[in-house]
Amino acid sequence: MLNFAVRSGTGLEIWNIQNKDGTTASSRQFKPFFKEAKSARAMTCSSNFFAYGNSVDGVKVYNSKMELKFVVPRTKAYIIKFSPKESFLIIYEIFASSKENSDNPNLFFYDTSTGEEKCNFVMKRHSEWEPYFAQDESFFAIMLNNEICFYENFVKTSQKLSGKVGGFSVSPGASHVAVYIRGEKGSPSMCRLFKYPNINTNPVSSKTFAQADKVEMIWNNKGTGCLIMTSMDVDSTGVSYYGKQALHFLATSGDSYSVPLSAEGPIHAVSWSPKSNQFIVVYGYIPAKTTLFNFKCDSVFDFGTGIRNSIYFNDFGNLVLFGGFGNLKGQIEVWDLIKKKQVSMSLATDTTLVQWAPSGDLYFTATTAPRLRQGNGFKIWHYSGALLFEMMWPEKQELLELMWQKSPENTFKEMPINYDKVEGVQSVQKQASDKKYVPPNVRAFGEDSTSSGAPAAQGPIPGLPPGYTSSKSQSASKGRYNQRRKPQSSNSATEGKTDKDDDDRKKSSGIKKKLKDIKILKEKLEKGEKLDKNQLNKITLEADLNKELAALKLS
Repeated sequence: MLNFAVRSGTGLEIWNIQNKDGTTASSRQFKPFFKEAKSARAMTCSSNFFAYGNSVDGVKVYNSKMELKFVVPRTKAYIIKFSPKESFLIIYEIFASSKENSDNPNLFFYDTSTGEEKCNFVMKRHSEWEPYFAQDESFFAIMLNNEICFYENFVKTSQKLSGKVGGFSVSPGASHVAVYIRGEKGSPSMCRLFKYPNINTNPVSSKTFAQADKVEMIWNNKGTGCLIMTSMDVDSTGVSYYGKQALHFLATSGDSYSVPLSAEGPIHAVSWSPKSNQFIVVYGYIPAKTTLFNFKCDSVFDFGTGIRNSIYFNDFGNLVLFGGFGNLKGQIEVWDLIKKKQVSMSLATDTTLVQWAPSGDLYFTATTAPRLRQGNGFKIWHYSGALLFEMMWPEKQELLELMWQKSPENTFKEMPINYDKVEGVQSVQKQASDKKYVPPNVRAFGEDSTSSGAPAAQGPIPGLPPGYTSSKSQSASKGRYNQRRKPQSSNSATEGKTDKDDDDRKKSSGIKKKLKDIKILKEKLEKGEKLDKNQLNKITLEADLNKELAALKLS
């Protein structure tokens, strides 16, 4: 039996999926069995609990039979989570200071067996609010006043890490802590792995790299390896408008590597296999390259290039889904990782959420607000590419979130992969145009530029004249560019630029920086991260910024 939760502007629903005859995938029935008419601001599912919060009742916690267990009077809950063993409920509210009290707690821990509050914290930074529990819940770590503090049974220990700490993460499985330490001028940044509680001794492994504006730490399920993705908003070499990214690897055994990526361009997605022995990276300019790496960061399989920017493994790691979402048209590929063979290809336009079911054979795609406010709805697919169920939301009603309920361990077993497409239903959603996708950075050179064998041109670099690319791509595109550019008049300046051109370039560069920030926020939304009101408002400015940028190009 499979359950999933649906949160919308009109309330909450819990749906159940059952096989009518118990044999075929296409005979499954989809029905809601629990409904709550009040809208909810947040929800979460675990294998034993379901919880949601609204501005009237606070946070309600139900058991697996959907019987109300207790209510927590937190009417401003923004994010709700359970600890790894579901012993504690974690509630986070957006920090809001008041004249009466500037230190109101906004992070709370509750015992799920009694509903009793265990402790609370004041977390003023939205980017650093999250506590990290060890898998066995023997301790948790949290960032307080630029220090990583550790708590055992909600009592602060003497262990702590301070200094130029830019972020951290606690591993699942073995209790290791990954710490990002910012570099100062003239010195590199680094990431270190410590074994708790010996965090003030020498690290078990360490990796240095150039300074980074952002670092993302991605652990495998066993907690034996951590991928470190570093990002710089601006590429100082001038090669890429998208900034500069790199991928590194640290192992609890002491090994450390830089992951070799064989194509220039951004890193779109990185994901570990649930088996913890391999990981996949989607990288490079669209059509992006996709590579499978082993635990020593050796390339072991090339999936070729495609219109992809995301990766989703099922819980068993025998199937992987590659998607082209966001600004792409919604193409989906499902691959068999055992045979290294593509199983199916389908299309789910305007997708903002994707998640595999615990059974490993189904996944949903959804179009949700606030990312998109039209065409909201969700679809449930079989890995063979068959659409099994579709639910479209009425106009002016918003679908906000979907979530599969987790299942107890060993509820489902890994099934053999069948290449026969099962019977499905016909979608009522209007399909996108089949017109060939041409990346923005090569549109000036014609639609055939991505398949002509010539290297794809890179995007424009802020502050430089139109038509300029990097030195590597400039020679490849020079001939085509010269054929298309308009001849200059005989009295045009050959050196320098006018004051107006300088002002326009500065404005253009500023707008592109804002659009890049919006792109990052949209990617966070697509990954299911919560954004505050200011961040959501920034996203709504995208259309106006694009118009302003287009006007500057025409002036």
